[in-house]
This record gives sequence, C-alpha cells and structure tokens, in this order.
Amino acid sequence: MSDQDLLIRTDENPAATGPSAKEGESGRTLPANVEAEAAFLGAVLIDNRVVEDLQTPLGAQHFYAPIHGKIFERVLALIDRNATASPVTLKPYFEGDEGLSELGGTTYLAQLTADGQGLLAPRDLAQQIYDLALLRELVTVGRDLVEGALDTSETVEPMKQIEQAEASLFQVAEGAASGSEATTFATATKTALKLAEAAMNSGGGVSGRTSGLKNIDYKTAGLHDSDLIILAGRPGMGKTSLATNIAFNCAAEHLDFQRDGGDVNQGAPVAFFSLEMSADQLATRILAEQAGISSSSLRSGKLNRDEFQKLANASQRLSELPLFIDDTAALSISGLRNRARRLKRKHDIGLIVVDYLQLMQGSGRSQDNRVNEISEISRGLKTLAKELSLPVIALSQLSRAVEQREDKKPMLSDLRESGSIEQDADMVWFIYRGDYYHEAIRPEVPNETSSQDVVEKYRAWEEKYDQLRGNATLIVAKQRHGSTGNVDLHFESEVTKFTDANFRDYSDLGYE
Repeated sequence: MSDQDLLIRTDENPAATGPSAKEGESGRTLPANVEAEAAFLGAVLIDNRVVEDLQTPLGAQHFYAPIHGKIFERVLALIDRNATASPVTLKPYFEGDEGLSELGGTTYLAQLTADGQGLLAPRDLAQQIYDLALLRELVTVGRDLVEGALDTSETVEPMKQIEQAEASLFQVAEGAASGSEATTFATATKTALKLAEAAMNSGGGVSGRTSGLKNIDYKTAGLHDSDLIILAGRPGMGKTSLATNIAFNCAAEHLDFQRDGGDVNQGAPVAFFSLEMSADQLATRILAEQAGISSSSLRSGKLNRDEFQKLANASQRLSELPLFIDDTAALSISGLRNRARRLKRKHDIGLIVVDYLQLMQGSGRSQDNRVNEISEISRGLKTLAKELSLPVIALSQLSRAVEQREDKKPMLSDLRESGSIEQDADMVWFIYRGDYYHEAIRPEVPNETSSQDVVEKYRAWEEKYDQLRGNATLIVAKQRHGSTGNVDLHFESEVTKFTDANFRDYSDLGYE
C-alpha cells in the first residue's frame, strides 16, 4: 500500500477537519482513512450484526476522527444493552455535539448510511482502521524514541531507553498503546462479570488459570491475570517441584482445549524462567513426573523395558506442550521483561514462572544493597504481571529463622531479604512437609543388642513418620482477593510430584 493510499489530506474530507486534523512535524498527515471509517460506521448502523462478526479488536480509540470514535463507542454501548443502534436511536446522544455540528449536525448520522458501500467488506474496513491506528502509534513511538535519544541533558542510559522502546513496541503489537487511559467503572464491571461467569462455567469455581490441583484452585479460584504469586519454602520442601507441576498442568490444559474444545479454556502457554536448573534438567524432571519414573533412575539410565516405554510415551505426549523454558543464568529483571514480552508476542503466553527470585539481578542502581535490589525485582515482577495481564509465580527462599522454631511452620516474616516481597505479592504461598523435618530427627536404628528404650523410641518415631510421609501443606499466608488458610496436598518424593490429597489434621503430632 502506497503513502497516497494511506493518507487522506484534511482538505479532501470534511470529517478530518477541525480538531481531528493531525499532522506530523514534517507536515504530512498521519496514516488514516477517514472515508473507510465513515463507510464502516455506515455498515454498522445499517446492520448491527457487523460488530458481532468482527475478528479485529476494534475500539473507539482506533478511529482517526474523534467524532467517529464517539459514534462507535455509543454504538457499542447500545448493542451491549441489546438495543438497536441506528441514526434515529443515536440522535438524542449527539444533539449539540460540537464535533458533529461541524459536519452538519445529526444529519451526518443519516449520511453515513446513505450508500451502504461498507456492507461489501466490513471486515476489511475494520482491519484497515485498526492497522492505520497501529501505524499512528508507531509514529508516536518513533518520535519519542528519537527525542529521547537526542536528549543528553540527563544521565545517559541507552539500555533503559532501549527497554522503554521495546515496551512501547510491545504495546503497539498488542494494540494496547491507545488503551492506556483510565478504565470506566462500567468496563471494569463487565470484566468482573466475565470472570464470575467463567468460574460458573468451569464447574470448579475457577475464574483464572488452573494450577491443575483442585484443592489449590478451590482455595484461590485459580491464578488470575496481573497477580504476583510468591511460592516460598526452605530448601528441600519441593518449591521447584510444585512450580513445574503447575506449569505443566496449565500448559497441558491449554493443549487439551485446543484439541478437544470446551466451554472455558483454563490453561495457557507457559514461560518457565529457570535460573537454578538447566533446561534439560527441568525437562528431565517433568518427564519423570509424567512417566511416573524416579528422577534418579532416569538420570542413571537404570530403566527396565516397561519403564523405558512409559518414558517414550510421555515424551511423545509432551512434544507439543506449549511450555517454554529459558535457563539463562543471572538474568536481570529488565532482561526477563524483554524475554517475556517476546514470548507473549510470539506464543501468547498466559503464565510466567520464575525459579527463583533471589537468583535474579536488579538494574545495578541499588549500590550493593541487596534489600533494595530484591525490592526492585519484586516490584518489577508485579509490574510485568500487570503489563502482560497474566499471573506470575515467583519462587523465593526463606530465612533460617524457620529452623529455629519448634514447629518449623513458615510465616510472612520469614521471607528472605525484603519485606517488599510480601507487600508486592497478591498471594504468598508456603510449602511445608512435616515428614522432611521428622526425617531429620531420625533416632538410632535399633539392632539385636539395642536396649528396649532405643527400640521403643525408634518405633514411636517410625509410627509418626508413616503418618506424615507423603503429606504436604500449602499455606496460603496472604491472598489479596480471598481468605488465607491451608491446602492439603500429597507429595510423591520418588517422582517429585504433587497431587491432591485429603487427610486429617496432623497438628496433634507436632507437625501441622
């Protein structure tokens, strides 16, 4: 398409005069086709069903002429109320409108439907209007980028400017750059109703992404867009195992929905940023989990024929899984944001997992203050969740204060290195396994010469261990949108896999 096709001069169309006429610094008008906007609006006013058939996320902000944006916004409001949008029903809303007065008043609404040419290809017109809006946003981004690069009055930070430019380009690619204004309460209410409807249709009360574990989904109603979820625990509790389980379950749910369909897609493609384990190590763990084979047996190659067949079948099932692993070491928060934006743009990821927060790096401006650096990282992860409109699960270490308490039960104050983690998080989860701590106090194993006291002590320990073994608790210590409390899980240590479980309260044994 040539420049002449894209550009409508302000003196060639009355709808582009007055306040809607916008020129760049070079004197050329911005990319727009006001005639296409008028034809499309005419088609919509003749047949409201045109809006229902649109495949383009067209909004009022995408129209070049402000009056056209106002008309389309009012049309959408009427259709949403199941009312008919026509020149007659629109007239009361635009009497006295200054923008419409310049075009002849409310008679302009009737002129839009005069020839009905827009009905020949309304989808194409909508796509062109949308594309030209994106081009105008690109012009704005380019101008801001040039102005920022030429301004050396402040401290020069080229990498920061590049990051800001990439963020702006991502917003344009998502069609969101024009939608950064305040959201009306009506729009927010509609979104809330859609979430409630999704929870009703799911049958399990899940309005967000599924964790694949019903007990967790029941407690949290799923993993919600824009939420930062901190999953914390001491080493050996199974943080990474639970995170990989959730990542796999969410990706698998999305794959099943694509294959089989359904009422609601509770899954999504997942990005897993593994700063601790390599991609092949993580893949090995997931393979072992799904094949039901011990990770140690898999790594050592000690597999029989049946186990190898299970492994081959699991590998085939996982080959199409929309799970993307980035194992870049010492990743900075800005680097993670850039990579996440690309994955969102290319694969439309709907969940991010970061393993783990303390291994990330800040911008370097914290002047060797680790607390400030962790604060910057947690804020950055929350900002990323809001920017990409998806849940972010970030794993975190706990301080050694847990080990000094008798019951070993984690608390919010145990979050390591920064209280801002608790502040920025929408949910804080602690994973706790009583059998892990009980194993650490295993008494002397009796033999033939052991005294009766040693034998009884070991039997008491063994009985308690049998009751605790495999039982895990997810402690929801903070939930901005719901109640806190404990979630019962079962942990299969041989294959590092968490599943749902129902078991009694073990607090009387000293390990809740």
